[in-house]
Amino acid sequence: MRTVKFAHRYCLRRRRAHMMGTYIRTDFRTPGPAGRIQGASNNRDSNIMAKIAFLGLGVMGYPMAGHIAAAGHEVTVYNRTGAKAEAWVAQHGGGNGDAHAATPAAAATDADVVLSCVGDDPDVLEVALGADGAIPAMRAGAIYIDNSTVSAEVARKLAAAGAERGVGVLDAPVSGGQAGAENGKLTVMVGGAEDHFAAALPVMECYGARVVRMGEAGTGQQAKMVNQICIAGVLQGLSEGLNFAIEAGLDTDALLEAISGGAAQSWQMVNRGQTMVRNEFDFGFALDWMRKDLRICFEEAERTGATLPMTEIVAGYYDELSAAGHGRNDTSALIRRLRKS
Repeated sequence: MRTVKFAHRYCLRRRRAHMMGTYIRTDFRTPGPAGRIQGASNNRDSNIMAKIAFLGLGVMGYPMAGHIAAAGHEVTVYNRTGAKAEAWVAQHGGGNGDAHAATPAAAATDADVVLSCVGDDPDVLEVALGADGAIPAMRAGAIYIDNSTVSAEVARKLAAAGAERGVGVLDAPVSGGQAGAENGKLTVMVGGAEDHFAAALPVMECYGARVVRMGEAGTGQQAKMVNQICIAGVLQGLSEGLNFAIEAGLDTDALLEAISGGAAQSWQMVNRGQTMVRNEFDFGFALDWMRKDLRICFEEAERTGATLPMTEIVAGYYDELSAAGHGRNDTSALIRRLRKS
């Protein structure tokens, strides 16, 4: 039985987690020495931490997979556009056996952990459970982590399919945008069994600065819905406040310096306030993706009986902006509706 050794970086994180009162299990299938994963085949270098498959190399997945490879894992990637996968291997392949595969199933075969980061419910179902999907190809004891933002229903469907094969499944949507992915500073909201979470935590920590288990399958996606609901409201308030300041002739640099240190402070204010004033929106999280996320929120709200009156208004504003040709703008483009110039 192969033993995969963890790097010094993980050991530091493990000690930090113990100081914070967090228990981390370090084995995927069978108990092993502290700081080690007990694995499958014997034909890989014992210095490789784990065999990973990563499905989906968009603006988020591409750098996330890169951080996993940089931590010493052996990473096989899959992307619908093969050229993107080849480019990733050329950039991030570090001699650990990193490669690209023609299908999700081929990438997932014999992997310890499979991750996906794709667009919407149909995309996740295709890469996970489709004709060449990953989960049917995975061996018992492996773990599937879906970092996409999709419905809680799909998350529960993946968990049920994994359970039938003895595969652990975590729904683990992320927040922090492209910059967070590139810097390895994402927030990860996780749903799934506690033992699967503990086993997969070292991998998620490669790209996540804050990784929190919310509960059982589907709760990670529900937490991401809360995240998006809050962002929608904050950005609309920030848009109105900044537009008010501009119309009043205030010095917006001085204004942001002042209020970003008070109760109005937010990530959006600190990271988007200046660019909103300058009408710069060609970066970050596209508002068309936010429209998809809010659609998922409304579907779940209907199921649970929650009401989202403010979110419905802001979603309508995003629809207006998309219809006007601004769908690829960052979500902070809400201020476009208010600006006179």
